[in-house]
Amino acid sequence: MITVTEATAHAGALERLSQEGVSIWLDDLSRRRTESGDLTGLVATRNVLGVTTNPSIFRAAIGSGAGYREQLADLAVRGVTADEAVRTMTTADVRAAADVLRPVYEATGGRDGRVSIEVDPRLAHDTTATVAEARQLARLVNRPNVMLKIPATKAGLPAITEVIGAGISVNVTLIFSLERYREVTDAYLAGLERARAAGLDLSGIHSVASFFVSRVDTEIDKRLTVLGTDEALALKGRAALANARLAYQAYEEVFTGPRWQALADAHGNRQRPLWASTGVKDPAHKDTLYVDELVAPGTVNTMPGATLNALADHGDVRGDTVTGGYDRARADLADIERLGIAYDEVVRQLENEGVAKFEVAWQDLLDAVTKSLNDKGVDAE
Repeated sequence: MITVTEATAHAGALERLSQEGVSIWLDDLSRRRTESGDLTGLVATRNVLGVTTNPSIFRAAIGSGAGYREQLADLAVRGVTADEAVRTMTTADVRAAADVLRPVYEATGGRDGRVSIEVDPRLAHDTTATVAEARQLARLVNRPNVMLKIPATKAGLPAITEVIGAGISVNVTLIFSLERYREVTDAYLAGLERARAAGLDLSGIHSVASFFVSRVDTEIDKRLTVLGTDEALALKGRAALANARLAYQAYEEVFTGPRWQALADAHGNRQRPLWASTGVKDPAHKDTLYVDELVAPGTVNTMPGATLNALADHGDVRGDTVTGGYDRARADLADIERLGIAYDEVVRQLENEGVAKFEVAWQDLLDAVTKSLNDKGVDAE
């Protein structure tokens, strides 16, 4: 847990990152963070402008029991299901965080001050159920600065269009491939066009596209290590940055031209790229690699507490490290392909694994809550 005293030290890199047009969001949430004032302190002293959550984060928070025991006891007395209990607790946490961030939301015109909550990952391949769940979560949280997280699966794409078209802001998650990223931007534009046709105010609809970073290197570096040649080993730690930089190039291309201009004229907002999974997994790489090397205007970097600490302590923010690197990025990915590592196969595997991991974390959370409800129910008797 980051204290306000610790947060006041070494803020230079955080300030520089913000000045470069990157919004810092925290990839973590727990009841303790909101109730202790920790999140308020991070907003005040560490330039944190938003919060993202996922099933793994809630599994860690609720599984710890800190701050949830009394509510779990009440839910047990009421005889609710584990699904209802999880929904009640997670939406309460998101609502509390949204209230903390409401001044940021107001000050930035809705651009930041956002808190994201994930649609049940078990619905990732069901468009209709995803839309229904997103609408329900928006009603339950009932805060204008909530963002509904929808995975970038094939079934998720039409759900994104429908939810955006209903005027609900969306964080599109689990994006790994450049092809899928372009499909996500198309789904977003289609949603804005639908919202405009329905007479909605586009200025209030925001979205981010969460492009996952470190997992790309984890998988490709593993394969490069197996190859073991000097050429292969020299490419370690470069695939994820190349992938993200080319995604930003695609962002620049998509949000120009007549289709976007018509929506911009109707006060539509660009769907900002968000760099997710920015905690470095390989100790051979610098722990701020996926922040220092992905600085570009109009982006969001959501980072776990450890990465935020590292950035404040020894981050190397030296200006835009993305827009001048497209040729090198293409060359790096081409070199990896020439070594027999198939990009399309890797990103497809990562998407499938990403959905599966969130499903497992969600089920683990349900199992833990079921046990707690049963235990509290016995105590209540």
